[in-house]
Amino acid sequence: MPVFNVSNPAEATDLYTNCIQAARFRVKWKDIFNVKEMYRALHDWFTEYGWTDMEDGTDHYETYYYERIGDHHDKELWLRWRPQKEINEYFKFHIDLDFHFLYLLPTEIVRDGQKLKKDLYKGEVEVWITAMLQKDPKSLWKNHRVLKYFNQLFAERIFRKNINDEHKRELYREAYILQNFIKQWFKLKRYMPYEETALFQDSKAYTTHSGGEQG
Repeated sequence: MPVFNVSNPAEATDLYTNCIQAARFRVKWKDIFNVKEMYRALHDWFTEYGWTDMEDGTDHYETYYYERIGDHHDKELWLRWRPQKEINEYFKFHIDLDFHFLYLLPTEIVRDGQKLKKDLYKGEVEVWITAMLQKDPKSLWKNHRVLKYFNQLFAERIFRKNINDEHKRELYREAYILQNFIKQWFKLKRYMPYEETALFQDSKAYTTHSGGEQG
């Protein structure tokens, strides 16, 4: 029961109107990691960058949770986060995170002579990051008795440079920094044309073989 069809990015944001896709990334990890600490690191990243939940404006970003127990008592999870950031009355940023966890089983490891097991799982997770730039999110122009006649002209000509060269680029940059932050937490290889974001907590991902995959 997937949250959305990864072959059709539009399904990830079917609740939005007047959206332009600015970026789409994928990060995949397969090994041992602390699920709770991964959540905490991502939550702190969005809070630090000033994002809020699209439904209630709080820092509770999760809007969907689905769990299934497999034949071997392993867990499969689908989660959906929907952070947003208002830029002004005409533009809003969205970053959709869709998580798919597979084959999660509790495990334990020994590090520096100490046994670790709390919230530790072996399995795999795939994270899809979809960044969307939304125009006129509150329909202030669309529903205005006068401005509605200029809405398309305003978007296509007057704000064209802002959409294509400024806001879209800034959203791409922020989504790219997020992707690198996730890769950094999982200790994956990454490329950084922008400044690197420091981890809020130490990584709790543990490689026991060649491990992670990225895209």
